[in-house]
Amino acid sequence: MEEQNINENKNKNGGGAGFLSALFIAIAVIASSAILAYGFVYYKTSGDNDIKATGSASVDFESDLIVWRGNFAQEAATSQIAYEKIKRDADLVREYLLKQGLTDSEIVFNSVDVSRTTEDRYNDEGNYIGSYYTGYRLSQSVVISSKNIAMVENISRNISSLLESGVEFESYSPEYYKTNLDDVKMELIGKATENARERIDIMAASTGARIGRLKNSELGVIQITPQNSGTSSYTYDGAFDTSSRYKTATITVRLDYAVK
Repeated sequence: MEEQNINENKNKNGGGAGFLSALFIAIAVIASSAILAYGFVYYKTSGDNDIKATGSASVDFESDLIVWRGNFAQEAATSQIAYEKIKRDADLVREYLLKQGLTDSEIVFNSVDVSRTTEDRYNDEGNYIGSYYTGYRLSQSVVISSKNIAMVENISRNISSLLESGVEFESYSPEYYKTNLDDVKMELIGKATENARERIDIMAASTGARIGRLKNSELGVIQITPQNSGTSSYTYDGAFDTSSRYKTATITVRLDYAVK
C-alpha cells in the first residue's frame, strides 16, 4: 500500500513538471513570434527602406525665332570721313534688308564703335622705332530678329549684292530660339516624372511591396541639343543649342518613395 502511494505521488509530481515545461515553451514561442513580428514591421516602415527610380523624357521641337547678326566697318584718315563712310554703309544695309522683305521692327543697328588705327615703323636697320596713329576705324553691327525663319536664312546666304555695293559686310551664323520654351520644359518634366513613377510601380509589383509617401524628388538639368546629336552634346550644367533650327530637349527626374 505504501509503495502504491509513493508511485502515485511520483506520477503527480512528474505531471506537474511536464505542464510547467510545456507552459514555458509556449511563452517562449509567443515571445519569439512577437519579436519577429515587431522586427518585420520595423523593417517595412523604417526610413531606410524605400524604392528609388530615375525617369527620363525627350521632346523634339522646332525653333520659331531666328536671330542673324552682321558687322561692317570703314577706315579713314579722320573720324569725320570714317563716320560718313560708315553711315553710307548702314543706309545700304538697311535698304538691302528691307528689299528682301524684312521690316524696320526686325532690324536693329547697334551704336558705332570707334578706334584709332596704328602702324608699326622701323628704321633702315630693321629695328622697331614705335607705333604711329594713321587714322580711325569705325565699325557697326546689325541684329535681325524674325519669326520668318526661311526668309532670314535665305538672306544670310545671299549677301553678294551687298558686298558688290562696296559694303565690307561680315555675316555670322544664324541663331535659333524657341519663344515658348517654358511650355516645352513643363511638358518635359511631366513626362520624365511619369516615367519615373512607372518604373517605381513596376519594381513594387515585382517585389510585392506597397508604395508609401514620396520622400524626395530631384530634377536633373535640361539638355537642349540639335536633333539626332545624341548624348555627346550634353554638358554638366545643361546644354543650350542655338545653332540648329530643329532641337531635342531632354531631362531626368529621380523619385524616392517609402515602402509600407
